[in-house]
Amino acid sequence: MVRKLEGEQKLVRIFIGESDRCEGDLLYKTLVKKARSLGLSGATVFRGVYGFGASSVIHSASVLTLSEDLPIVVELVDSEENIDKFLKEIDGMMEHGLITVEKAKVIKYF
Repeated sequence: MVRKLEGEQKLVRIFIGESDRCEGDLLYKTLVKKARSLGLSGATVFRGVYGFGASSVIHSASVLTLSEDLPIVVELVDSEENIDKFLKEIDGMMEHGLITVEKAKVIKYF
């Protein structure tokens, strides 16, 4: 039997560069490990194929212009309480980047 849980949660998107680091490790890996250690429901990392950030430098996955610093988005969905705790924990890890937080209607099947 499939169960379904619905409700309002928070969605976080963290926009960083692929080569961004934290204490020698890749930042996106550090963020996911932190989310896991805090018991968040999950985290997903997306690698952009084309984009630019605050520097206005375009990064591309094109064969002709291979970039080693493609855009990365880390997404997390969880309760407001858990997201707030996570954001406080990562505050010192972020040298630059962008974090968005928004309401999300969640439908979870399990």
